[in-house]
Parts: sequence; C-alpha cells; structure tokens
Amino acid sequence: MIGKIRQKLIALDKPVAKPAEAIICPICERFIPDSQKDAHHLIPKSKGGKTTEYLHRICHKQIHALFSEAELAQHFHHAQALREHPEMKRFIAWVSSKPDAFYEKTRKSARLKSGK
Repeated sequence: MIGKIRQKLIALDKPVAKPAEAIICPICERFIPDSQKDAHHLIPKSKGGKTTEYLHRICHKQIHALFSEAELAQHFHHAQALREHPEMKRFIAWVSSKPDAFYEKTRKSARLKSGK
C-alpha cells in the first residue's frame, strides 16, 4: 500500500491532459462540442462506405431524416453536395443561429416515410 503523501505526489506528477483539438462541422461550419459529436459515414456502411467524418449530432440526424441511404451513396457522399441541397440550406440557416451544443429531435421527411 502506497502512503498518502506518495499518492499525492504521484497525482501531482501526472501530465495535464491536452484539450481536444477543436473540430468544425463540415455541414454547419460551427465548432462541435464532445457531447454533440457524431461520426457520419460519407457513403453508408450498407453501401460499402468506410470513411467517416465528424458532424454535429443535429446535422447528422437531419441528413438521415432527409435522404435515403441510396441517395447518400449516389449523390450526397460529401459535405459540399449536402450543403447545396435546398432543404439542407434552409436547415443550415436555421441551425447557424443556435449555440454549438444545441440539439433538438429531428423528424423523418414525409418523402422518406411515404417511400418515394
């Protein structure tokens, strides 16, 4: 058993953890706090995708609420294409005024619900 003084000295010698590098969401271009960080497969795993990118949780949920996996694999497999879509532009304009840690539940698009 280590003495109490030695335990305190060992605790003082521990290196201070470096702050995590700030990650910016490629969709809304805001900083992503750790509590809101989601990894998004640029091409869905079900379509053979392997590459991921960190997004805000709300941006990630919005992407999957608007687009099917086939659409993501064929047309929207990079951030620029997603940002240029009219519905995503409207979403980005709305979410840009929110704090970085903002989250709200996202509803599935009516178009995806109906299977069109």
